[in-house]
Amino acid sequence: MFEKIEMLRMARAMTQHVSQRHVAAARNIANADTPGYRASDLQPFADSYRKAAAAGSLRVTQPRHLEQPYWTPGVARLVDVAGPVSPNGNSVSLEEEVVRAAEIKREHDLSLGIYRAGLDLMRTSLGRR
Repeated sequence: MFEKIEMLRMARAMTQHVSQRHVAAARNIANADTPGYRASDLQPFADSYRKAAAAGSLRVTQPRHLEQPYWTPGVARLVDVAGPVSPNGNSVSLEEEVVRAAEIKREHDLSLGIYRAGLDLMRTSLGRR
């Protein structure tokens, strides 16, 4: 029932996107001294969410195959972060990663706020507060 409400689907997809973005930022920080490592980040949430909506569902060729769940968010692609490269070929900037971590925290708080608002809306519509 709750999976069909677009607001909650979007909040779930946003939360998953933020968690994947957090992993990418942590990977960048962990490889800050690795020679030749290129910093990466995920494409923006709006792009991946629109792409998932436009792609449609998977085609099922046999009745035993499972269809793609309708609540599955789109998979965001990793993109290289443009920035200065150190002499050893590493492009990770710890200052930029700290700023990115603060942005990820803000996006996570936003997704939780959207989810809470959706739940409050459902409680209000049921006459419970």
